[in-house]
Amino acid sequence: MKTDARVEREIEHSKKLKDSWEGAYYYWETPAGKKRYERRLAMISSHITPEMSVLEIGCGTGCFTLQFAETKAHITAIDVSPDFLDIARKKVIASNVSFKIDNAYALSFEDSSFDTIVGSSVLHHLDIDQALKEFLRVLKPGGTIFFAEPNMLNPQIFIERNVGFVKSYLHVSPDETAFVRGPLRKKIFQYGFEDVTVAPFDFLHPLIFPPLVPFFQCFSLCIEKVPLLKEIAGSLFIQAKKPSQ
Repeated sequence: MKTDARVEREIEHSKKLKDSWEGAYYYWETPAGKKRYERRLAMISSHITPEMSVLEIGCGTGCFTLQFAETKAHITAIDVSPDFLDIARKKVIASNVSFKIDNAYALSFEDSSFDTIVGSSVLHHLDIDQALKEFLRVLKPGGTIFFAEPNMLNPQIFIERNVGFVKSYLHVSPDETAFVRGPLRKKIFQYGFEDVTVAPFDFLHPLIFPPLVPFFQCFSLCIEKVPLLKEIAGSLFIQAKKPSQ
């Protein structure tokens, strides 16, 4: 795997988090967290069919890979962290899933290898310009990308990514950032993709008091339809396609 200083920092950071990753870090195990996880999973994987060749970027400990495997598609799940992949291999035992240490912006795969590329909360760790170039290269004509990423316009995300002591307390990695949807959409177009969608979603906080989750789940869906207010949602849903010709 080709590495650089940024990748090395991510690998070192993963060593600190390997015992408390994903379920605890993203609060997927809380009642609200489970709802968020289920929705995010559906958004980035509902297009996957059994005959597809799928590349999962930044699989971490296999939190989403476990569910991607249920699609019966051939899943290639990559991460730069050997520690995370050791956990993922023990968690996801499926004949249609293979794991590999690989750098998302210096991929080791041949051109036009995959039907779709998916990932959750991973692009903001990457050199996004290099990653988009590589995604376009390894996708088959007409292939797609589906990602869910943090929204920099969300007040909590903005503080987490920009206030030093908060970054340290929350174990935000040194190069971790977030995206603003307008500039991100423009960048994806610039690298040759078409049918680009970058949509804000998710006002359901994972630490909401459990009995209030159904109410706030409905409230969140309503807020996502309100002009301007929707722009501060917690996440961005990203979808795009490589031209067929």
